[in-house]
Formats: sequence, C-alpha cells, structure tokens
Amino acid sequence: MKKSFIILSLFALLLFPVLAQSVAEKAQTKEITVYAYDSFTSDWGPGQALVEAFEAKTGTKVNLIGYPGAVEMLSQVEFEGKNCKADVVIGISDTMACDESMFTVWQPDCYENLEGYNPESGLIPFDYGIFAFVFNSRANMIAPKSLEDLTGEGFKNMVILIDPRTSSVGLGCLMWTIEAMGEEKAMQWWQAMAENALTVSSSWSNAYGLFTEGEAPLVLSYTTSPVYHAMWDGHNDFVALEFSEGHYMTTEYMGILETSTKKDLAKEFCNFILTEGQSKIATDNTMFPANRTTVLPEAFEWALMPEKILNENVKTDTSQIDRYIDLWTKAVVK
Repeated sequence: MKKSFIILSLFALLLFPVLAQSVAEKAQTKEITVYAYDSFTSDWGPGQALVEAFEAKTGTKVNLIGYPGAVEMLSQVEFEGKNCKADVVIGISDTMACDESMFTVWQPDCYENLEGYNPESGLIPFDYGIFAFVFNSRANMIAPKSLEDLTGEGFKNMVILIDPRTSSVGLGCLMWTIEAMGEEKAMQWWQAMAENALTVSSSWSNAYGLFTEGEAPLVLSYTTSPVYHAMWDGHNDFVALEFSEGHYMTTEYMGILETSTKKDLAKEFCNFILTEGQSKIATDNTMFPANRTTVLPEAFEWALMPEKILNENVKTDTSQIDRYIDLWTKAVVK
C-alpha cells in the first residue's frame, strides 16, 4: 500500500505541471484578432477605447490591426484565405463587392434594434452614414450647391477626392455619382474632377487630414463630420453641404470569419460593439449607430439630414462594382 501511495504521489507530481500548462494554454487562448480600417483604429477613432473597455470587462485580449482603407482590408482577408489571422473584420461597406460566405451567420443579442439587419447574412451593421462634401465656411468663396458645381473653374484645386479602388468612401462617392447622373455622365464628372481636384487621396483619413490642415476648403466625407468638430474642437466652421442631385447612404458592417476558431469570443466582442460600444461609435467614428436605442449627444444636431436620399430602402447592386472601377480607372488614371 505504501509503495502504491508513493507511486501515485510521484505520478501526481509529474502530472501537475502538465495540467498547469494545459490550464495556462487555455487561458492564453482567450484572445481574438480584429481587422479594421485606419480611421477606426487610429488614436482619435473608437477602436482603441472600445478594445480597452472590452478587455477590462471580459479579460479577453484583442489584437486590433488597422489597414489604410476598407477595400485594402478586405483584400488582405481574401489574400490570406483559410489562413486569415482575423476572427472579426470591421468596416465592410454595402458598396463593396464581398463574398458573404466568408462570414458566419449568427444572431446578435440586440438584432431587433439593428438598422439594416439581415438575419440571412453574416455581415452585421454597426453604423451608417450619408456621403456629403464638407466645406470650410471660413474660406473666402461661395459654397457649391451641386456635384456639377465642383467641376467649375472657381473650384480648381479646392476639392479633395478619394480613390474608390482603395477606400470604401471613395467607392461610395463613385456609386453616388452613378446613381445621381448615370454611368456616362458620372465618368465625365470624374474625368473633369481629376483635372479640377487638388488630389485624389488613397484613404478617407488622409483626405480629411489634408482638409483639416487647410490644404483645400472642400473634402468628400459624411453629413455627420461636423458633429466631430462641434464635440471635440468646439467650433462649427465645417459644414456638410446639401446638393441638388441628392445624397447617397452607406451602411458599415462587421463580420465573424468562418475560419475563426474563436467564434464564441468573437460573438461576445461583436455584441459589445452593438450595445455598450454604440455610443463610442457615434461620437468617435462620428456616424449614426446601427442600434436604434442608442442615445445621441446634442452635437448630432449639426448632422445634415438631406431631403433627398438617392438609395433609401434600395439594396446596392455590388455585382457591377468591378466594372464601375474599371470605367473609373479609364476615365481618371492617366
């Protein structure tokens, strides 16, 4: 008996480090990786604060990785394929052609309150916005009243545009012009703007940075952009302009990749973004939150609500995106 007890004790001593290592390894697996566009992950975006709050609440570590634009982010996911490091992808817009089979279909806890939620899709809306040109009202010039006005000589080098090949915002503007003018006139507009604009930036953050630095008085952005400056800069010099052709609405989504081995943790993170995180999305991403129960700050009174929304209640046809990009490239790139 004594001999057996000694053997069992030795076995337990040998087994203890193995069990301890197994427990430690399980603890270490409480970690997810999230891909997002740069304005989400930047110091002034909502990403870092949301990650810190989620980590403090759940103990789950979040590796937040930023890309220059949503289009580049999605391209990286597609390039990595089955070996994609991400569990969650944030920032896919409804103007981007996307293989939705890459994403897990699931039901968020607050699904009944989500604007634009589709139970058959793995892409979950987390915010939405309306494209507009933002104008520095201190500029010594009369503000344009239409897309067509921007092509005039008086706006030479006064406008900052964004490349639709690399940015979802640039792509949104391309869809906006096509919806407003038709394909042929839209390409003529872009061709004229390629000559008239100060630059065609690769991303929204680069474009908006040039605008706030005073490089040009007009930039492609959202109707909600002035809200940010009212909240954080204490001024209302920047205003979103209402154009006669109407405006284009866009929804941004997040999704859990089918290749993720940590779907439960990923769902927990997404549910956090859709509930507790929505106020931060509204203020720091400066977009309308998808969760209709979110209480907005008074500064959102500065958000323009255009009378005419061109694609309201109309699902964007992304099957033509590649062709539109090709037409744009031929019209703009010399």
